[in-house]
Amino acid sequence: MESQLALIDQSFDARYSFWVREALDDLPDNFTITDPCISGHPIVFASRGFLKMSGYSKDEVIGKNARMLQGPGTNRKSVMEIREAIREERTIQLSILNYRKDGTPFWMLFHLSPVFCKEDGRLIHFVAVQLPMSRKSTTFTSGFGRNGCYFGEEGSRLPGIVCGSCRQELCMDSVTQSVRLWAPGSLEDFDNRGLEAEESCEASNLEKQKAVTSINNILSVLTHYSKLTGKLVCGKRCSLSGTNPLGSSLIISLGRIKQSFVLTDPHLPDIPIVHASDAFLKLTGYARHEVLGKNHKFLNGPDTNAEVECQIRESIQAEKACTVRILNYRKDGSSFWNRLHIAPVRNASGKVAFYVEVQTEECCKNEWEQGLKPEIGQLGAVGAVKVAVRSLSMGVGPSKS
Repeated sequence: MESQLALIDQSFDARYSFWVREALDDLPDNFTITDPCISGHPIVFASRGFLKMSGYSKDEVIGKNARMLQGPGTNRKSVMEIREAIREERTIQLSILNYRKDGTPFWMLFHLSPVFCKEDGRLIHFVAVQLPMSRKSTTFTSGFGRNGCYFGEEGSRLPGIVCGSCRQELCMDSVTQSVRLWAPGSLEDFDNRGLEAEESCEASNLEKQKAVTSINNILSVLTHYSKLTGKLVCGKRCSLSGTNPLGSSLIISLGRIKQSFVLTDPHLPDIPIVHASDAFLKLTGYARHEVLGKNHKFLNGPDTNAEVECQIRESIQAEKACTVRILNYRKDGSSFWNRLHIAPVRNASGKVAFYVEVQTEECCKNEWEQGLKPEIGQLGAVGAVKVAVRSLSMGVGPSKS
């Protein structure tokens, strides 16, 4: 848990200046910031307004997934819509029934917006504004808080069901029967019945605009304080020209591969690099933004053999793998012999989506201390990339016609 919290602090503090937390806390809005690149997609920042609204302390929120606010009456369809927006890295705004720490349900207008790295277009965070809906006609058809007590209009404990502005009284036998559904072992059945009966609660145009304004204010703060560190963020994907940004899930999967490699897109002009591993950046001395969008030939120099490049080009055209020995150059001008393995990566339909290029410096043996031959390690890296692409092939990489 301590390592997880340390990772959370690093993910937030490394991108923004020291004063960003204080600036965010000065905002009156109820919101959280989450990091989809950390396992579990945890909350990395929670505003004072959010903590007061939910009844939770900061320590009870940081590191937890935002689903902690969901309960038996939370509409599963709404939850799935949010998950889909996260997967597609887009904005979503909807009304949803959530629960405070004490179990009381309340309707909120939920507005989720992604935050991207301006340098390479990667998804960095999500900002989620939670705006409590103040209308008295709020409907709690499912009728129960987390502690099994019935809540009527505005969260009061009444034996009735609020439907719009009307409340139908129920006899105590009916209430007792309903509470029995909440007994241990019956949670799933009650959950399903409650969701089938739940009414939606529509936010007013004023509330919707207020949520949008809150998001814009938060993004303005994040943008300002990221400028101070040189790691600028933006509310819209600001990818480099000529690149096709990868989804965050694929980037996370590729980030687990320790070897030096790049992923190129054969469906874009000049087959540009769309992903570069940390090991590749360390090997070549380039920063990520200096690599993305370029053809791998930028590593070539005055003594690079043109015939080897021709061999590589022919293999790509034939959609076949190849291994070559080529003289490449680092950013500082120093040369190194690169044992380069290139292989096509196909999507679930069998079409070539990318090419993976794995680099091994011939004189560098520290990566193979355990007795593995370079070709074995390279094939392992190719296999790992293929698994990552195929498992996330929904919309990853255009199909070649």
